[in-house]
Amino acid sequence: MGEDIRSEEYGTLQALIDSLYFKRVRVNQIELIVRAESVDLCSDLLEICGMVPAGTYSRRRLCDQLNSCIVAHGWGSRYGTVE
Repeated sequence: MGEDIRSEEYGTLQALIDSLYFKRVRVNQIELIVRAESVDLCSDLLEICGMVPAGTYSRRRLCDQLNSCIVAHGWGSRYGTVE
């Protein structure tokens, strides 16, 4: 049951995505990681960001990549998914 409880970091990844795509259409993997580190995401979410393959992403594609990793770890309820 502990894994189903929202953490204090719930929604922080969504806020990161919103800030990355503010007035932008594409973002690369390096920008994602640098921004994630600069806003002090927790280690679990930094791990998720680090799993995204190198490349440049539309918002939808990056969210798909991140959500796949979140779900694979069983962390959707804990940290939330992104859109």
